[in-house]
Amino acid sequence: MKKTLLLLSIFLLQYSFAQQSDSGTVTLTGKVVDAETKEPLEFATLVVRSLDNPEKVSGGMTDTEGKFKVTVSAGNYDVSVEFMSYKSYTLKSQSLTGSKDFGTITLELDVAQLNEVEVVGEKTTVQLRLDKKIYNIGTDLTTQGASISDALDNVPSVTVDVDGTIALRGNDNVRILINGKPSAMAGFGDTNIFQQLPADAIESVEVITSPSARYDAEGTAGILNIILKKDEILGFNGSVSLRTGIPENHNLSANINYRRKKFNIFNTTGVYYRKSPGNAFYENRYLGDSVDVDHTLEDRDRDRRYRGINTNLGIEYYLTENSSITGSVFGRLGDDKSIVENTTSRFLNGETVNETSRVETEGEKDTSIQFAVNYINNFNDEGHKLTADFQYSYDKEDRPTFIEENLFYPTEGLMAREQIFQNEKQNEYLIQADYVLPMGDAQFEAGFRSNMENEVTDYALEQYNLNTGEYEPNLGLTNIFDYTENVHALYTQYGNKIGKLSFLLGLRLENTVLKGKVTGEDSAIDLPYEPNFDKNYVGLFPTVNLIYELGEEEDLSVGYNRRINRPRGWFINPFPSRDSRTNIFQGNPDLDPAFSDAFDVGYLKRWGNLTFSTSVYFQHETESFEFIQEDTGLTTEDGVAIIRSIPINLSSEDRFGGEFSIMYNPSRKVRLNTSFNIFKSQTDGEFNGIDYSAENTSWFSRLSANITLPAKIQWQTTGFYRGPSKTAISERKGMFGLNMAVSKDLIKDKATINLNVSDLFNSRKMRSYTFTDDFTSDSENQWRERQFTLSFTYRFNQPKEERRGKGNGNMNEDMGGFEG
Repeated sequence: MKKTLLLLSIFLLQYSFAQQSDSGTVTLTGKVVDAETKEPLEFATLVVRSLDNPEKVSGGMTDTEGKFKVTVSAGNYDVSVEFMSYKSYTLKSQSLTGSKDFGTITLELDVAQLNEVEVVGEKTTVQLRLDKKIYNIGTDLTTQGASISDALDNVPSVTVDVDGTIALRGNDNVRILINGKPSAMAGFGDTNIFQQLPADAIESVEVITSPSARYDAEGTAGILNIILKKDEILGFNGSVSLRTGIPENHNLSANINYRRKKFNIFNTTGVYYRKSPGNAFYENRYLGDSVDVDHTLEDRDRDRRYRGINTNLGIEYYLTENSSITGSVFGRLGDDKSIVENTTSRFLNGETVNETSRVETEGEKDTSIQFAVNYINNFNDEGHKLTADFQYSYDKEDRPTFIEENLFYPTEGLMAREQIFQNEKQNEYLIQADYVLPMGDAQFEAGFRSNMENEVTDYALEQYNLNTGEYEPNLGLTNIFDYTENVHALYTQYGNKIGKLSFLLGLRLENTVLKGKVTGEDSAIDLPYEPNFDKNYVGLFPTVNLIYELGEEEDLSVGYNRRINRPRGWFINPFPSRDSRTNIFQGNPDLDPAFSDAFDVGYLKRWGNLTFSTSVYFQHETESFEFIQEDTGLTTEDGVAIIRSIPINLSSEDRFGGEFSIMYNPSRKVRLNTSFNIFKSQTDGEFNGIDYSAENTSWFSRLSANITLPAKIQWQTTGFYRGPSKTAISERKGMFGLNMAVSKDLIKDKATINLNVSDLFNSRKMRSYTFTDDFTSDSENQWRERQFTLSFTYRFNQPKEERRGKGNGNMNEDMGGFEG
């Protein structure tokens, strides 16, 4: 009833405003925001009541940016701003003889009304834009005390594999950005760092399945943009979190913010120590009559230790009311260690040939630093602005490795020892500028970006000579791999809203230069391709995004974009893994970029506390990446065939899919969220005479329930299932996982204690089966075992997270703006 009266009052105010005469009128403008969060309040009502004739009431309401602009006859008025669940803002006896700008008006929550009006205790869950969905995940219990990887695994359409691989709609060709830009937080393109960084540093995650031209064309699946917290509240405020867990998982982190009128200082710092045990199992069968070993069993136990410190410190200085410059530095020091014990049994015709134990001890010292400078100039309050960015990143990794293999059947003795010294250095420069020009309901944008990156991997292998008792260099695998990737881009895009149709059209031009070279005394890396390359690509990447408002709570969206996926990191590193003599992984430096054309049609509908969204999509990709296993034709000293896993370019892949998500809040104490994605892929291509054409249908689903128990205890359960899949030569079985968490606010809601269980049933195991004419391989891989985590967070001088919601707090489809 209250909602009906509010809508009726808004209609009457608009009708009254429409009746105003153009003669002797004044224009009133301003902006309405939440007093605590500074978020704009959409649909706040401006009431202008005449003192001469109290029956005469005019006014209007705010738009999606919290702004109002109304025209009334000159005269004397009482002016007020009202919004449900907030205290009214009132100015008595205003003499309005000329146009007036009221500036920014702040409204405070009316605590007395909170018992009467249903206000869900959390921030907005999702916002819909022309080219993305924005998920605020700060209130997810299963992410409190957890890592960024855990948080991403709770976002609809996103999955994080047991080995840390991040995928979007089942496709791992996804681009990861931090605050809209590539970041040193991701190291050498390795997403494992996200398993160390705390999830409470995240403000929101943007899922961009149909990126506009403003974004990099990188990532055929789309983009995940992680937005980190930077509070704007005046004064000194922040939070401190302490985490401990089993297996050992300890973390102390702090988010600190100090805001004055002219500047804002912000810092996030974390110290961590974590162990992540895992295991794997391989069973290989070799086909043919001339093999010395026809069956092998491998058991691997991993004991990984991560420890280090990371910090992000920045200051934003306000040059004027409309312009500011921000400088920040991110640093990370890591000292990790991994011990992998591989016990292998080899058989021939059912009889044991030998049994060995191979232990690989790898250290990893990481040093990452990133300097960033950002300038922003808001020419006016209508969105006319210029931004410029410069960013420099430096990463260094030292990875000494010691390997020892011993025979313990049929006799005992030392078989081999190896020492590996691997050093990686990466330098990356980013220069970017973006310009936005509003033109009434339309908006024009243009910009450029240059991203220049060089990575040098120095790899040296020394093998122990059993006869001389000394280490000798293996010159064939002692080499330097120098990789350069330079990407230069220009873009422009235009957006407008005509009636109920909003559209955003863009075009991006990118030039990609890829160079790789292997040098050394004897560059004899065994590869089926040339390790040295020099490639240059120029491409046009158009984007189209449309949203049609079918109704007040109903929208239809259509998107098209062209994307590129460039090989990075371990995809191209030619040095073979050494944790097994018979099952190795080797990168392919000759990988070409993959290109895709993607189409997406989405539908969204809301009924009160129920929100339903769905989409169907199609993607055609050329030169797509595929991981294959092949017999190298080589054998170990004891005659066992060596199987290699490598990424290759296939000729094409077509992917069809559909997904839906439902958010349902039947009451203030129950929140339900479920999503489902099903997709089919068709690959076409051959490599080394083997046809890898195949069809695969798979799916994954997630269900999350958040319930308020007595004593205001919050309980959340999140379960997911990823269906089985297959390629031309392999099959992967389905996988199920369940996370649970309970949370309780303490100390007058300034503190929160949380208990989180990740992978409750210890079931997140990747099981796969590979079959070729030469061998079969059955494997099981558990990257991380079940985790129990207890965390405690204390907030000071900070508004409670639950007070940041507005309206019914669960959905805000923001159709305004054309931002990327």
